[in-house]
Parts: sequence; C-alpha cells; structure tokens
Amino acid sequence: MDLALLRTFVTVHRAGSFTRAAALLGLSQPAVTSQIRTLERQLGRPLFLRQARGVTPTTIGDELAHKAAPHLDALVEIAETGLDDESSVRTLHLAGPPEFTAERALPALTELTGDDRQGFALRASFGTAEEVLEGLASGHHDLAISTARPRGALLTATPLCDEEHVLVASPRRAELIGPQKLRRAGASALENLPVVEVHESLPFVSRYWASVFDSRPAASGTVIVPDLRAVLACAIAGAGLAVVPRYLCAAALDRGDVVALHEPAVPPLRTYVLVVRTGTLAMPHIARAHEWLLRTAADWC
Repeated sequence: MDLALLRTFVTVHRAGSFTRAAALLGLSQPAVTSQIRTLERQLGRPLFLRQARGVTPTTIGDELAHKAAPHLDALVEIAETGLDDESSVRTLHLAGPPEFTAERALPALTELTGDDRQGFALRASFGTAEEVLEGLASGHHDLAISTARPRGALLTATPLCDEEHVLVASPRRAELIGPQKLRRAGASALENLPVVEVHESLPFVSRYWASVFDSRPAASGTVIVPDLRAVLACAIAGAGLAVVPRYLCAAALDRGDVVALHEPAVPPLRTYVLVVRTGTLAMPHIARAHEWLLRTAADWC
C-alpha cells in the first residue's frame, strides 16, 4: 500500500475535510479526492461519508486511522529529526489556553529544555479548546492542554488537574456590596453589578452562578477582554466583579488587591486534560513532557 495514500487519508481523517486536508498537504482538492478514491478502491470499502460540510469517517475509516496514524507519525518524526539521535534536538509543539499554559505548563516544561541528550526545543501556541484539539488532530501540535475532552479514538486524553474558580472584586467594590448582604441575599445582592469577563456570553460568571447560586446572572459585561490575566487586572482596578482561577488570583488575594466575595462549601471546578494523538507517546520527547506535566500538576491542585 502506498504510504502517500495513507498520509493523505490520515490528514483527511484529522482535518474532517478534503479542502482543509489539501491545504495542509499542499495539494489540490481534486488530487486529495483522487487519492482517497484510489485507497478506497484498493481496500474495497468506503472510508468516508461525504456531507455538506466536510466528511465523516466510516467505521472502517476510524479503524484504519487508529492503526495507521501512530506509525505514520513515527515515520515523520524519524524524517524530521534524522537518524543521528545523539546530535539531533527534538522539538515539542505545545498548545493550550493562554493563561494556564503561560502560568503553569511552560514554566514546568522549561526545566526539560536543555542541551543534554534528554532535552528538547519547545514551541508553544495559544487557542481555544476547539482550536488546540483541531490543531493537534491535524498534526500541528504534539501535546495539547484542553478543558474539553476529545471524541473518538484518534486523540487520547488524561486528566491533568482541577482549577478552582473564585468570585473576586476590588476591596472598595466589596465594601459597597457588603459581605453580610451577600450572605443574606445570595445572588440577588449582585444583580446589575458591572462584570469583567472574557466573552460577551459571560462563560465564567454563568458557570459560577449555576454551580453556586443555581441561577443565571442578571449582571452584564462592562469590560470584555479575552485573557483572564487582563480580567484580573481590571477587577483590581475596580471595573467590576470577576470570576477567575484561584491559581491566577492567589497572589492578589494575599496582597489584598482583590477580595473573595464568596467562599462556597463546594467551589466551582474546571478540569484540564492533557491530550495527545493516540500512539505518539511512543516518541520519547512527547512521553517525557507528558509524564513531567502530570507529575508537576500534583502540586498545582
């Protein structure tokens, strides 16, 4: 069987589209379609179901991808790093949410970037859960940190750690609200107060309200900025309430820059998972980074 056909097949399987696969491979869409049809004729079975938007793998297609993709990835790794393991430096491509990756994962992994034979070069990129998982499946990343679990057998997820969320505000704004009023009135004490969030849909505030108050927030976003570090900075400046991870606001809480408005008995949690393409943990640099992050994350909880 032609390895080029398998490479095209795996790329289409990961991309979910002939068009996206063609762009990744540097081929025309008709060329990709022709290669997939050739492979289907050789196997005597359809590998994809054509849909209005992209393609969906058949059961046979999923099975073939599960078996072939790890071996193709290993061959690509050999081609990229060469056969001289003593002189080559492998590169780990990491992707994840900007705040958690910058504050947690990257400082941990930099300990593994060295000039010894065990070290590797590190390249990082940021994105949403959907973006990093799509990039991982397409082969752009080796390791992804996500708050969403992938579906299917092509990607393998391992729980990494839980992130506790805290409702905070500046000391001045906390005084205006009053802790006794909050304890007595609950979420109604926070109605119509300004909120700092990462998106107009108020994902962090809505999740907190649903978990702690069993309700939906009546507040509206005053400042919307797509980075939790900026959200915290705006909350410190008094722009409004914010829900941020405890690891991100712990130092600000200790300094008194912000105040925790509520300490629920069961705080809202969000779980991070560490994701790889199935079979790629056979590659030493990916396996080492994966194991190191899992071990280090034990101290983050």
